[in-house]
Amino acid sequence: MSEPTVDLTFPHSWYAKILADNPATLPARHFIYPTEVEEVEQGALEVLIRPAKDTQGFLATFALGFRDPAVPTGIWASPTRDEICAISGGYAYVVNTAEPENFTMIEMRPVMEVRVMMAQGQLLFIGHREIHAWGIDGLAWESEKLSDEGIKITDIAGGIIYGTGWDRNTDRETRFAVDLPTGVRMPVRE
Repeated sequence: MSEPTVDLTFPHSWYAKILADNPATLPARHFIYPTEVEEVEQGALEVLIRPAKDTQGFLATFALGFRDPAVPTGIWASPTRDEICAISGGYAYVVNTAEPENFTMIEMRPVMEVRVMMAQGQLLFIGHREIHAWGIDGLAWESEKLSDEGIKITDIAGGIIYGTGWDRNTDRETRFAVDLPTGVRMPVRE
């Protein structure tokens, strides 16, 4: 696997460090995501997190999605200062660092790419078939299905996401355009 991504573009109120392994001695506070997992396998993303108003911090263990270098692993600052986005093998989690028991696991599995949209205050999660946008109030939008297998973003300009996706009915790549603020598919101009 490649080195985990660390993207701190958005302002954030926490400190986080990705650990190479589960520490020999667990800290007093340890959270496993998702909470209903029975056993966390090897390869989980281990992150030591210290919220702004807590010097003790906690260990966050994020269950691994896929062991594939094509899917992202790492941490991203979220549009909300107290939230951290962690992705472990394409499985994405957004955790409130001030209240770590409050988290969201992004439904898209796997997330294939993350784009930081600073001006819009969004993280874009790009999957095989659709795009999800995470904003200051949580999930901002989900696009309709844009591809049967694989999305390639070719440009983001003028508030529009341009890309291509494979259409199984025509057996070829087709172009799409999505409104960045709303996630609504738009006509593609030739």
